[in-house]
Amino acid sequence: MAKRKLKSGVWSKDEVKKLRQMFRSTSTKDVAEKLGRAENCVQAKASRLGLKKTKKYLKSIGKAK
Repeated sequence: MAKRKLKSGVWSKDEVKKLRQMFRSTSTKDVAEKLGRAENCVQAKASRLGLKKTKKYLKSIGKAK
């Protein structure tokens, strides 16, 4: 299977909107795949925007008490 080329550089307003909608309750890997971005780029952008995973999501993956 050929690798899909990932986007790089400036984020569009639509991409940021989708990131804000999905990030809190979706795995970073899934968000990255849906946006066509590298996982580390999605994490970095989310961090710059102050986005965090919800407690409910973290609990569902065993990362919160």
